[in-house]
Amino acid sequence: MSKSKSTLVSAVRRTVVGAGLLASAIGLSSGLGAGPALADDDWPNRPITMIVPWGAGGGTDTVARTLAAAMEQNLGQPVNVVNRTGGSGLIGHNAMASAKPDGYTIGTINVDLSQLVCKGLTDLSADKFTHIALLNAEAAAVSVGGESEFDSLEAALDAIRNEPAGTYTASGTGTGGIYHLAWAGLLVEAGIDPAKVAWVPSQGGGPSLKDVAAGAVTFVTPPLSTALPLVKAGKVKPLATMGAERFEKLPDVPTVKEAVGVDWTSQTWRMIGAPAGLSDDLRDKLVEAVRAAYDSETFTDFMNERGFSKTWMGPEEARAFHASEDTAICEVMKAAGLQ
Repeated sequence: MSKSKSTLVSAVRRTVVGAGLLASAIGLSSGLGAGPALADDDWPNRPITMIVPWGAGGGTDTVARTLAAAMEQNLGQPVNVVNRTGGSGLIGHNAMASAKPDGYTIGTINVDLSQLVCKGLTDLSADKFTHIALLNAEAAAVSVGGESEFDSLEAALDAIRNEPAGTYTASGTGTGGIYHLAWAGLLVEAGIDPAKVAWVPSQGGGPSLKDVAAGAVTFVTPPLSTALPLVKAGKVKPLATMGAERFEKLPDVPTVKEAVGVDWTSQTWRMIGAPAGLSDDLRDKLVEAVRAAYDSETFTDFMNERGFSKTWMGPEEARAFHASEDTAICEVMKAAGLQ
């Protein structure tokens, strides 16, 4: 790895490590949640929609649903989670950004959005949202199906080196998404051309884990916290985490550095946000509601049970973090040949 490339990768690691969940209060397109204008003092007097740009069952979806349930307890109104999938997260994020900024449509913002911006596929940069909070960050990992021939990352990488291109497949998100970047970066650091493994796009970590469990793909890269239920069921076998440290819930799984001597880490993050133009009063009320849910026993117990990290960033800090990612992720994508 060249010195300049190493510097770029290190910069992104420093930016992402220590960040927590990024759920973001955002909106659905203007047709949804439309209604008579009401004063901010009346909020909330009807159900709230929380958009998740990824499929049901993945880490972002389960975190969002648990947070929504905790918010309902304090707000006295339903917080309905809607999965708007497609376009590597673009459809859901666009639905959030184009919603009416009235506090009744919120949603999660994910690291994948910065990658779509870097690829020139959207202009949904940080300034298109009202940020509520950054809540979580999770390290990617390499896992295989429970019946896979591979019992170690070293054996898997050796096989990829020695077999013809296209022998193996990998998945975890859409093409160019964070888990794709994590996988490509790992191969680059290991001296392997990423093109040797065909990337199979998916609608998120949950669907890709089901695919690897069924034998439809060889490798997947969602976090171990997302894979944990299938790992416990024996349907998925983790080979290594891309975190700087081992995953607490699966302490026998080595880091990539421990497994193969490659110094590579990669993380995803999640925020809660809303459309740009939300009033300061509504933003503050949403921050209060999300913070109360974040601190609740319901949410805390879920995060602890699944091994998800909890790290709070308020609106201004979350906005600055998102803006920095729009730049830093581009640098890493260039280094991994994905831009």
